[in-house]
Amino acid sequence: MNESQRRTFGVTPAGEPVEAVTLSNGVLSCEVLTYGASLRRLIVPDRAGNPVDVVLGYDEIETYCTLGGHFGAVCGRFANRIAAGRFTLDGKTYQLELNNGKNHLHGGAKGFSKRVWEIAALREDAVTLALDSPDGDANYPGHVKVRITYALEGSSLRLTYEAETDAATPLNLTNHTYFNLAGHDSGSVADQIVRLYCSAYTPADEGSIPTGAVEPVEGTPFDLRQPTAIGAHIDDDNAQLRNGKGYDHNLVVDGEPGAMRPAAWAKSDKTGITLTCETDLPGMQFYTGNGVSPRTGKGGAQYAPRHGFCLETQFYPNSPNTPAFPSCILCPDKAFESTTRFTFGLA
Repeated sequence: MNESQRRTFGVTPAGEPVEAVTLSNGVLSCEVLTYGASLRRLIVPDRAGNPVDVVLGYDEIETYCTLGGHFGAVCGRFANRIAAGRFTLDGKTYQLELNNGKNHLHGGAKGFSKRVWEIAALREDAVTLALDSPDGDANYPGHVKVRITYALEGSSLRLTYEAETDAATPLNLTNHTYFNLAGHDSGSVADQIVRLYCSAYTPADEGSIPTGAVEPVEGTPFDLRQPTAIGAHIDDDNAQLRNGKGYDHNLVVDGEPGAMRPAAWAKSDKTGITLTCETDLPGMQFYTGNGVSPRTGKGGAQYAPRHGFCLETQFYPNSPNTPAFPSCILCPDKAFESTTRFTFGLA
């Protein structure tokens, strides 16, 4: 391991040391924390060749530990929501923590995004972080071993998730980075352009639990199949948008799950920076940071609602309770592997 890439970032309230790891490849550079396997910084050149940090984050470990939002973190054991925190698997019902109203969110208050991961491998342009989740962790079944690799490849940041278990369990891993392609400290993303390669979505109730239906986006504010400003329809008179206080919904990524394919494209006219998100997972939560309370971020930057957007590639929310959705159940006889890739360019 290259020790010069590692630095002490801080100590959690529980006394656990947290490291920050810097990766670079001559095109991009980034910093990843062992706390939550969080992407803290991602430097991309703008149209003038100037470096721009395009992800929101904090300067102190205390803020990561105490404020919500999962900034840059890997969420699990089950990212997103499980209705009533309850599911039945192989005839046994499991009750999870209710940490999002009446529901379970992102693995609970002590989910993977709130754990200190171990550095398993490190090179100049890639790091692998590992986490052990024992049987009964947050009341989930099965002893699960998880690894995430962040790798810089040309103008791309590739995230590779790996997991194995000794008993069947729901597993849904995602990265919860808030992107702002004009710079993390530039304010609202309402004028940034997105295109989502998603022809259907899963409508949700007032608690953001999918109803079980899969509906076409056509004729709704979720039809972002052509380049559209994030703010163009975010406040339309629409029950789904009211429920989420803006975009906070799972969209069905066009194409065959298991195959890498585009899920989203975004652009800032201010910097010229573009972002393409590709995944092999079936869905993606498009979230516009509606619930981010005003707070101080990196370098004293002031963050507020809708100052970043998330592209959370995933299995659908509440899929353990919805047999018609793609299965998120990880079994002992087959290891899990998935890739999400963020590629940057200029336009």
